[in-house]
Amino acid sequence: MTAEQSMLLHHQVDQLNAAYAAALDDKRFDEWPLFFIEDGHYTVQARENFDRGLPLALIALESQGMMKDRVYGITQTIYHGPYYMRHVVSPSRITSHTTSPDGDVIKAEANYAVFRTRPGSITEVYNVGRYIDELVKKGDSWKYKSRLCVYDSEMILNSLIYPV
Repeated sequence: MTAEQSMLLHHQVDQLNAAYAAALDDKRFDEWPLFFIEDGHYTVQARENFDRGLPLALIALESQGMMKDRVYGITQTIYHGPYYMRHVVSPSRITSHTTSPDGDVIKAEANYAVFRTRPGSITEVYNVGRYIDELVKKGDSWKYKSRLCVYDSEMILNSLIYPV
């Protein structure tokens, strides 16, 4: 891969991460499952369990359908005091890139920090960790085949309502 191709690939992954964060920050939750392939996986797991190879996770969704159910719960059934979220995502680090007859596959990682601000209150660190992603090329764009959010916090501020 040439340096130019590598830079383009990094740019595409970073743009996907930026669009993902913007959709969540803007509370456009109906768009969230569309960042994934139909049988995509989304997992939020404590670093402690990840490092030990233990499977327990706070959230483990195995398809767009499960993600859409989560969106329904977020938007239609859960009540909580209002707050704003802001994602800050580091540039991605591509750990592998393969091409096969089935298409291109990228494995990438990026650090993230999610902040929460309640109206009239101070901003709090909500969740910090890293994304461990597997992406596949669909047409001209990339989608997540899996997104594992490994969070560093030993305790979370409240129940995890929104995707990170």
